[in-house]
Amino acid sequence: MISEGMAGARKRIGLLFGGRSAEHDVSCLSAANILRALDPDRYDVVPIAITRDGRWLLADRGNGAGTGASSLEIPRDAPQIALIPGGGGALLILGGDSRAPQPLSLDLVFPVLHGPNGEDGTIQGTLELARVPFIGSGVMGSAASMDKDITKRLLRESGVPVAPFLVASAQTLPGYHEAAERLGARDLFVKPANMGSSVGVSRARSEEEYRRACAQAFRYDIKLIVERSVAGAREIECSVLEYPSGELRASPPGEIVPSDSHEFYTYDAKYIDPDGARLYAPADLPPALALRVRALALDSFRALACEGLARVDFFVTPDTVLVNEVNTLPGFTAISMYPKLWEAEGMKPETLMDILIAHALARHARRGTLAWE
Repeated sequence: MISEGMAGARKRIGLLFGGRSAEHDVSCLSAANILRALDPDRYDVVPIAITRDGRWLLADRGNGAGTGASSLEIPRDAPQIALIPGGGGALLILGGDSRAPQPLSLDLVFPVLHGPNGEDGTIQGTLELARVPFIGSGVMGSAASMDKDITKRLLRESGVPVAPFLVASAQTLPGYHEAAERLGARDLFVKPANMGSSVGVSRARSEEEYRRACAQAFRYDIKLIVERSVAGAREIECSVLEYPSGELRASPPGEIVPSDSHEFYTYDAKYIDPDGARLYAPADLPPALALRVRALALDSFRALACEGLARVDFFVTPDTVLVNEVNTLPGFTAISMYPKLWEAEGMKPETLMDILIAHALARHARRGTLAWE
């Protein structure tokens, strides 16, 4: 099953990293780990850096992409590239050694991008227009899962439980006391609607904290989510993987326990503070509760039209299981839960990469048989 769609010569994989997002640095960390997991005997990897201002640059293995690098770097003098619409993976290298644009062709693209302008359907639409296979969800699944407002509405409509929330813009933002009354709690979380890695997320238990939290969230999005805190909840995560045949598997759940120095699983706890949190893979959950989490992870994946892979995050208490969010391009850093949960199942990173690539190629082949294609 893993080898479906992978017969033939060594595949050339475009590894997209960086991006125009507050999660730019996380992407560079993830890309370094993915590069190490791609078998060089089977894949010719072409690192493609997206700068913070949106330029696509042809990076190389000498830029920090070695096997020991913790993060890929973006060289300042790298030539710019352009992806050709309808080109089936064809690129033009601009500003290289030759004055004339030089061609380059990719068999598949792995967009290792997190947050807006990478995980929200924008890159996915670009790759679909280019008619090149790519790993992960398409435009619909990516966009629906990126926007927490749309995510929660679709999940709720599908019968998947979510925490009480409200949505606001700068023009419709309720005051703290009104928001607390509508949500039935004084302990609130304020989040940008379109962001990941806990960027811009703050806790609010007073009018002053609420004003600061809203100002922080509005730095990253024009729409925000105000959510009721789930008292005593454990932060549980589950990885979902789609095989080339369309079969879905959910990993055993894992747990994240922030250290006492962090109120919740903040960006700093994830990526800055080496002692910011403890990760348990698998989590210590009763079997019936673990099965419930895995079933809801699959339900969420289907409800949001996800494809390929996703990490589903939960709030779990003794009485309830709530889906918090769905990440269609989860982190692959050294501490990221998505690959760790599959490793705990005995799946090597190299095997995980093979499955993701095989799924992308098989999906692209199936789409090629559609009448409108």
